[in-house]
Amino acid sequence: MFDTPSLLMTLPEMVLAGTGLILLMIAAYVGDGSARLLGWLSVAALALAGWSLCPAWMQGGEAFGGLYRADAFAAFAKMLIYAAAAVCILVAPRFFEAGATDGARAIRAEYPVLILFSCVGMGLMVSAGDMLTLYVGLEMQSLSAYILASFMRQDGRSAEAGLKYFVLGALASGILLYGVSLLYGFTGSTSYAGISAALADGLSQGELFGLVFVLTGLAFKISAVPFHMWTPDVYEGAPTPVTAFFASAPKVAAIGLTVRVAMEAMGSAVQSWQQIVIFVALASILFGAVAAIGQTNIKRLLAYSSINNVGFALIGLAAGTAEGVAAVMSYLTIYVVMTIGSFLCVLQMRDRDGRPVEDIASLAGLSQSRKGLAAAIAIFMFSLAGIPPLMGFWAKFLVFDAAVAAGLTGLAVFGIAASVVGAFYYLKIIKTIYFDEPADGYAPAASRLESALIALTASLIVVGYFFNAALDSASAMAAAALH
Repeated sequence: MFDTPSLLMTLPEMVLAGTGLILLMIAAYVGDGSARLLGWLSVAALALAGWSLCPAWMQGGEAFGGLYRADAFAAFAKMLIYAAAAVCILVAPRFFEAGATDGARAIRAEYPVLILFSCVGMGLMVSAGDMLTLYVGLEMQSLSAYILASFMRQDGRSAEAGLKYFVLGALASGILLYGVSLLYGFTGSTSYAGISAALADGLSQGELFGLVFVLTGLAFKISAVPFHMWTPDVYEGAPTPVTAFFASAPKVAAIGLTVRVAMEAMGSAVQSWQQIVIFVALASILFGAVAAIGQTNIKRLLAYSSINNVGFALIGLAAGTAEGVAAVMSYLTIYVVMTIGSFLCVLQMRDRDGRPVEDIASLAGLSQSRKGLAAAIAIFMFSLAGIPPLMGFWAKFLVFDAAVAAGLTGLAVFGIAASVVGAFYYLKIIKTIYFDEPADGYAPAASRLESALIALTASLIVVGYFFNAALDSASAMAAAALH
């Protein structure tokens, strides 16, 4: 007999999974000529899935005996995931078709389908109330991501990115699963509630090892130091729309999953994991800032920037409070806007023949030939550096404020100091754009959609303070849903 209430709670995943299967059959019969149509249908499915989140946002509840949770926290994360995924689907056709050779169509019909299936996995990740649900969602997202990373089959860099991602991802999944098995063996439960109740009685050595292995596996998924090694190579080698997707939607899902596991499954052992999170946050902030300085490829630089930003987000988690969780959710929202905007600008980097360019030196003198694009890049770089009055400053302020309120003043001071170091490589890009001798010019803007999305994201970074009240309220509701 069907569990109707549970099925209704999982409606977003059912919509995406069902649409993905239907589109897969269409692609099999029609072929790659249907890629653009399937892309728009996928975006419509993401919009429908987003609309179906309304009951979870307002009421919340558990499905299938606590395996799945439909609450404000999951709804918040899914809205960010679906929005980022939709943008990455819409901007992909132009990029792939520009790379087509010998009349071949580089965009293939399975691209939007893979993103839909990845979104199903990410939805399960942020809604998981049990370690088994967590693992199933994580693997579903990862399997789609491995294929997306190597999507350009004729490109050696893309194939290398997919292989590296697969090998290291499989290793991290094994470590995570081993940690889950240890927690199950020593606590007798795989549910977050059961694990939390067992840990409340005191942490045994076996439980501590399980906790460490689980956090290690999750650290890989969020590209946190010292488990970041795959990120620069995968971001550089993957197609740019795929890189934009990796840097936004899966990042939100993985950090959201980490927050839920830490606060719900391990909430009764905050003192045990807090020091681990603090170390990982500090290492990610410092390494991401220093390693980015010498980069010459814009996608590798943004990869190290994402590692740096993960560190700042983890400062909010290290606080171990509802205010810290709310700060993390606000940070993720602003981070997604900044990251999507930055990669949209990278998509505009094309030489006179229309071929993609990724060298930072090619940006020299851009302010003279593409004033609008130069201004947008400057806005995103200043915001990523955390310079007021842009929204990137507000994101960092929220996590620092939560850390200070939790008594982690030293952590906040270190984060502020590291922000100054990290600003160097962002300002280097702006210097190249506005003060270096002009390089070979870029091709004129050819996509109204990309230009409109760049204008929208840049505007949100500038005037986003007008939406602070709504963002703070939504973040607080999401944080309050964790228990």
